[in-house]
Amino acid sequence: MKIGILSRNANLYSTRRLVESCLKHGHQVEVIDHLKCNILIEEELPRLYYVDHYLEGFDAIIPRIGASVTFYGTAVVRQFEMMGVFSAVKSRGLADSRDKLRSLQLLTKSGIGLPKTVFTNYSKNVESIIESAGGVPIVIKLLEGTQGLGVVLADTKKAATSVLEAFNGLKARVIVQEFIEESGGADIRAFVVDGKVVGAMKRQGKQGEFRSNLHRGGTSQIIELSEAEEQAAIRSAKALNLGVAGVDMLQSSRGPLVLEVNSSPGLEGIEHATRLDIADEIIKFIERNAKQ
Repeated sequence: MKIGILSRNANLYSTRRLVESCLKHGHQVEVIDHLKCNILIEEELPRLYYVDHYLEGFDAIIPRIGASVTFYGTAVVRQFEMMGVFSAVKSRGLADSRDKLRSLQLLTKSGIGLPKTVFTNYSKNVESIIESAGGVPIVIKLLEGTQGLGVVLADTKKAATSVLEAFNGLKARVIVQEFIEESGGADIRAFVVDGKVVGAMKRQGKQGEFRSNLHRGGTSQIIELSEAEEQAAIRSAKALNLGVAGVDMLQSSRGPLVLEVNSSPGLEGIEHATRLDIADEIIKFIERNAKQ
């Protein structure tokens, strides 16, 4: 098959591993910088022009779209879909997963456990927001934040009030969530491909840090999921219509609580922690579903 990997950097770990796996399976592969694609909208002839040629003959694409370029990246994926090309991550699922508020609404509609969450339109009634999220300590997250950036833990009502008022003053949209103390600064990343968990790791934040992101200095180790955790991950990916997803969960006294579903999850952390070939699972998924 001819497979395109939408990535802005061919040297990134995840991109390199996907290229290696494509070649290992005997497929033709091309890394495409989606920001250099021109979308041609013509009646009955959707096309993409890239650098100096039209993108033609592709059987499948693997989107690796950064959060900062979601709008244009999603448009390129949608154009490929209109051209009859199979996408490992659907454009609708990509857009929904990047809208943190919408993704949480879709997850809760599917009956998936979440931390108590509050979103308001710059409300000045800060005290009621704090109480609605279960009281302090609370976690305050920027809607556009990634990799642990724009996430604040407020231990006291005074601190929570100050942070919320500051964000409101900057017209920065935030969500407020309850703090799950029993998680101990750790979370679980479950990697779901084609409706099946193909790997999972537990990420632990460094000492004194409640954020467990590996980009923030956290560590990871392989973990065996409970039945409830595995089902929560699978149902979360299904709720957002994602063929490939990284589902982040907290272990709590009331069961797994989903924090976020990532539509372009990195391969480096999960492959190093589990010693599994996750890239290979993605290529097999494409082979099962793409029309040659």
